[in-house]
Amino acid sequence: MSVQDENSLTAREQVEYTALRATIRERGTARVCVFAGGIVAWGALTIATAALAAAPVATLIPLVVLAALFEAVFALHVGVERVGRYLQVFHEPAAEGSGWEHTAMAFGRVPGAATTDALFTAVFLIAAACNIIPALIIGPTQPELIFVGGGHALFALRLLAARAAAGRQRAIDLRRFEDMKAMPAAARPHGSRSADGDQGSRSG
Repeated sequence: MSVQDENSLTAREQVEYTALRATIRERGTARVCVFAGGIVAWGALTIATAALAAAPVATLIPLVVLAALFEAVFALHVGVERVGRYLQVFHEPAAEGSGWEHTAMAFGRVPGAATTDALFTAVFLIAAACNIIPALIIGPTQPELIFVGGGHALFALRLLAARAAAGRQRAIDLRRFEDMKAMPAAARPHGSRSADGDQGSRSG
């Protein structure tokens, strides 16, 4: 923000802006650390399961860990994006189009530019494929194959659905916050959810 923009904020707004920008930074870093550490833990569990378990259904244990890891990464991503839209609507001067959040949205996806997958979807899909290999090597019965394969297929569908939802989230959240800003303060909904969608008070 420019010096003029910073001076136009009240003390409370400046504290909120600084805290939420720190939240975005910390959660963005946490998302990568959780992913990296979680993949290592899942890999160790998968190897141990393949070496010690004799039943194909045992591969569902590391699959549950992989699914929990993805949900943690997804929750961090959704929270960061939602806080970003809140800052864009309530703390950046839309008329001037200045500020990081406005600039980032305007920049978009430039053809030929490097892109990243914030949800690490491709890695999770590869991990799911590797996760089912021990079950196939053991030689499962048809019911076991249907049960284990179905669990892995549901996880793959969850990955694709979450990625599609994440692609729509920015526009949906932006529109929602703009609608809320246009409401009279007394008419805005009140609840126990914070701006990033977590249960609890905003200060938590």
